[in-house]
Amino acid sequence: MRTWRVGTFSMGTSLLILGVFLLLTQLFKLDVSNVMLSWWPIILVVLGAEILVFLFQSKQEKPFIKYDFLSIFFIGILGTAGIGFSILSSIGIMDKIDQQLTREERTMDLPAFNQPVDENIKRVVLQTKRDSITVEGTGSNDVSIFGTYRMLANKNDKNMTKAEDYVSTFIKGDTLYVSVKELPEDTGPFERYASLSATILIPNDVKMEIEGNGNDITLKPRTLLSNWRIDNSSTVSLDLYESENIQVAALGVQGFNGQEEKWSIQEEKNEGDDEQMKDPSLIRRNGTLQKGDGSNRIDITNSAYINLKQ
Repeated sequence: MRTWRVGTFSMGTSLLILGVFLLLTQLFKLDVSNVMLSWWPIILVVLGAEILVFLFQSKQEKPFIKYDFLSIFFIGILGTAGIGFSILSSIGIMDKIDQQLTREERTMDLPAFNQPVDENIKRVVLQTKRDSITVEGTGSNDVSIFGTYRMLANKNDKNMTKAEDYVSTFIKGDTLYVSVKELPEDTGPFERYASLSATILIPNDVKMEIEGNGNDITLKPRTLLSNWRIDNSSTVSLDLYESENIQVAALGVQGFNGQEEKWSIQEEKNEGDDEQMKDPSLIRRNGTLQKGDGSNRIDITNSAYINLKQ
């Protein structure tokens, strides 16, 4: 007579149900992680039901349960995997893994920004982060920003819909402060990054100060009618094709690239170890360049390199 060992029926039933669930995920494009989270408790239900059925059908006064240990071992592995999924899901790890598997790289247009500049505004302070920007002079009385942004995004990440997502403004006295925000990103095993490439139009008759953050800045002053100052950038690219009557003064620059002969350059005298001063990266130079009568001025400080186009 065949001996009933508890666990055999449970393993067969559990594998059958798991196969049906996985088939449904393929047919209806369901989330496999959600299937595993919802399926594994069935193992305990089936195993418990099998024990109760065995005890109910047993004719012995004190029935002795015989187990199929190999089947229960496999059931234990499946159950442990299910419990592991549940724990990872409860602490958010499963969501992170799901996001990593479904993330995509997007390049989108920045929401357009436009801030009117009335006659009371005499100065614009532009505060930047790590992203490269282009600043261009314009004859209009508005500060405008346009461009694109690039992000490694999860499937649930929404695209930017308003300019306030990446720029903020504040007016104090006669100064308009414009701050370009740093886009959010994650580091570590679940890395996510975002960067923007923006062009900022500034009225050419308003003084401007750019506060860099070790980033690259491209300047296109065009018909400049005021003074600009740029501080703490990595590389400043000067496009002076359309500019006249400009004087550029650069202080503490490591190198001048492109038409270096146009500059009047002096090396700074540094005090310290002579051998250390032979390191080109430690040598700083000052330079001036003038077009026309130089009635409008661009001052560049604490920047590593200047690239000239004219």
